Amino acid sequence: MNWFIDCVTKNYVNFNGRARRKEYWMFVLFSVILTTIAIFIDQMIGSPFAITAILTLALLLPNLAVTVRRLHDISKSGWWILLQFIPYVGGIIIFVFCLLDSTPGSNQYGENPKGL
Repeated sequence: MNWFIDCVTKNYVNFNGRARRKEYWMFVLFSVILTTIAIFIDQMIGSPFAITAILTLALLLPNLAVTVRRLHDISKSGWWILLQFIPYVGGIIIFVFCLLDSTPGSNQYGENPKGL
């Protein structure tokens, strides 16, 4: 959990640099866990997803930032994130991009975070 807090606080809106697959997918995993807990709490207190909405807004910018850094890691511009607005196909393309391995060595966005 400390890793997630460090990732979110240090890179909250950092759209520069590169993010390894591990950083991206760990962020996604902890976001899903936190969202599940928020939904559970909302149901327990009987609120119409108030806590979930607040969490979603709090994680919106970090989610965008880590996705852009992940795209940078595979030598794609951050603007590729706009593909998500294309119904069905766009989300699948971004998902596949996030599964790809890092570009070896440095690229225009910085050094390889793996150190290779």
